[in-house]
Amino acid sequence: MKIVKMRKEHTGPLAELERQCFAHPWSQKALEAEVDNPAACFFTALGEEGQVLGYGGMHSACGEFYMDNLAVFGCCRGKGVGTALVSALWEEAQRQKGEFLSLEVRPSNRQALGLYRRLGFLEEGRRKNFYRDPLEDALILTKREIPLDGPGACLKYAEGKAENHAPVGN
Repeated sequence: MKIVKMRKEHTGPLAELERQCFAHPWSQKALEAEVDNPAACFFTALGEEGQVLGYGGMHSACGEFYMDNLAVFGCCRGKGVGTALVSALWEEAQRQKGEFLSLEVRPSNRQALGLYRRLGFLEEGRRKNFYRDPLEDALILTKREIPLDGPGACLKYAEGKAENHAPVGN
């Protein structure tokens, strides 16, 4: 598997993936617009033969990064594709000196919650009735630099005991 910057030739398969995964999918035209958007960073996961496996994207403003999309074709789930994509987004946010990477996720999406928890995201809030079809709240998950402000800070952060942080899924 290879993680690359999303290119226009990836957007056809990615638009199909959007239709498979989301009630309100992004169109191919919308995905194409992100390729040249200076505030956006989208990565595509490619298989050994160059086939599209999935993608993830984020936008930035004033040093803050927001993950918009993460989707992996069903046949490729559970094989590290999502982990590789989220890790690439996090590394890019850090490279750009980002303060944090935040996202919304359905509480019912246990597979995604497990992925984000494993990658160090913590629950920081909830958006009431954020999703439609079906109507559901969104959990706001955020990953920040590990605070280095005293003994045990890393452990407190990992356990969700740092100030203003709760463990994901609680």
